[in-house]
Formats: sequence, C-alpha cells, structure tokens
Amino acid sequence: MPRLALMALAVCVLAVAAAVVSFVEGSFVGIVWVLLAGISSNMAWFYVRKAKIEREQQAATSG
Repeated sequence: MPRLALMALAVCVLAVAAAVVSFVEGSFVGIVWVLLAGISSNMAWFYVRKAKIEREQQAATSG
C-alpha cells in the first residue's frame, strides 16, 4: 500500500475518533470531522487505485 494512502487512512481514522469525541461532548464541530474523514477516505482510495493502475501498466510494458 502506498505511503500516501496509509497517511490518508490514518487521518481518516483519527478524524472519525475526533468526530465521536466531539459528538459525545455535545459539540457540533464533529460535523467538520466527519467531512474530513470522508475526504481523507476518498484520498486513500484514490492513491490505492492509482498505485494498482501504475503496477498494471508497468507489468504490461515490461512483460
């Protein structure tokens, strides 16, 4: 898994945890954390797919 995907996944997990804590404390700032979790999960998915496509193209050109 690419390093950027791992970083985005870590941000996603931390944002979800922060959202839970915010909502438990009664703060609606958790909505911002939920949005950040959505963006970071999309980034992680993008980087994983990008790496997979690059590997497939590299395998097609070399072999």
